[in-house]
Amino acid sequence: MTEVQLAADNQIRRTQLVELLQQHTVQVTFTKVTGELRSMPCTLKADLLPATAQSTTQLCSTQPKQAVLTAWVTDQQAWRSFRIDSVISVSI
Repeated sequence: MTEVQLAADNQIRRTQLVELLQQHTVQVTFTKVTGELRSMPCTLKADLLPATAQSTTQLCSTQPKQAVLTAWVTDQQAWRSFRIDSVISVSI
């Protein structure tokens, strides 16, 4: 896996994450609200999302300044969210 460097600015970081998630399944490591460390394989790649999912454009751009990003977690086959500012690392 290759670790990706993310920008310090949360708005740019969000854009980077959305682009990566739309192109790949990535391993995102972040700190949960509870303080617990979580690492999850997730994606927004259209061909890996459930058939009933709304478009990734709708998911990602409804409120582009949002502090939270929702992605499809491949090992749990469920939607999960994480705070942009809590992301520690991202690997492809």
